[in-house]
Amino acid sequence: MKLKLSALVLALGATVAMAGPTCHVPKEKWMKEADFKALMEKQGYTIKTFKVSKGQCYKIYGLDKDGKKVEIYFDPATAAGLERK
Repeated sequence: MKLKLSALVLALGATVAMAGPTCHVPKEKWMKEADFKALMEKQGYTIKTFKVSKGQCYKIYGLDKDGKKVEIYFDPATAAGLERK
């Protein structure tokens, strides 16, 4: 029984760890999507997909200035990078 419980706890922990950061910013303070995208492109990113994550952060999939694939979460108010995968 302990082995099954340990496996369950590990599985749930892995799911939570993959969820990404949570942003606690009121939506009225969020940067406009177009302004955010323009800022990211100015920094050299090529955005393939933009979305709002389950944790209410901006998230992009695309390429960095060196052409490497990126998946990055950003604070929606400041565009500060939070987590890169």
